[in-house]
Amino acid sequence: MRIIPLSEGAFTIDATKEFIPFDKTNDELQERSKGSLLVEIQPFLIITEKDIILLDTGLGFTVKHGILQLHENLAMHGIYPADVTKVIMSHLHKDHAGGMVMFDEYKKEYQLAFPQANYYINKKEWNHALAIEIPSYNREKLQCLFNYDKLIFLEEDKGTIDGYIHYQLSSGHSPFHQVIFIDEKGEIVFFGGDEAPQLQQMKTRFVAKYDQDGKRAMELRKQWWEQGEKEGWTFLFYHDIKMPMYRFSI
Repeated sequence: MRIIPLSEGAFTIDATKEFIPFDKTNDELQERSKGSLLVEIQPFLIITEKDIILLDTGLGFTVKHGILQLHENLAMHGIYPADVTKVIMSHLHKDHAGGMVMFDEYKKEYQLAFPQANYYINKKEWNHALAIEIPSYNREKLQCLFNYDKLIFLEEDKGTIDGYIHYQLSSGHSPFHQVIFIDEKGEIVFFGGDEAPQLQQMKTRFVAKYDQDGKRAMELRKQWWEQGEKEGWTFLFYHDIKMPMYRFSI
């Protein structure tokens, strides 16, 4: 199994839910608005024997010539949008779901960013995102997936995709957040989205104010970390500035 972090850079976020680029060599966190958090935005590409899997999709920002930053990051590793076979979402907050689609300047509409991939989304999370109007979700982007025949809703709280990808509703960060386990030949990769976003949070009893159930998220992190240590998991950290992944050896 090959794991490729796809960093989109560092950002600060405050109560406005806007992500402002942060230059780690020149910017100062204390100069940002009160309560700003410093985070990395970092989807992951997982290459297995069966699939090329994208775990979450970043902010959906574009770079030169209107190219999706996520596409540019993939191209650096010789991977192109049509190569991706599965896009699996932990949840649909805009910093995780922004790159599922891209804006076509010619047609003046959103298009799928990965047209050959199956998109796996928790059905309860989908319904929640479209029913509620809060800045954390971009409903306009989500709505372009409505008629996509490869949109696959995960309707169970716990299940398996193609025999080796496992998902579990965790509901700590947001009501219908889910975590993903990829188990190939006994090698287990764990992606905890916003419930296991940084290495330091795994090692401390930290209750995050931005979680809808901070105590639950804290207890889940403890449980996953202890199990991962026993079983030699590789942890993927979507928001860690310094450490994209950590592998236990057994």
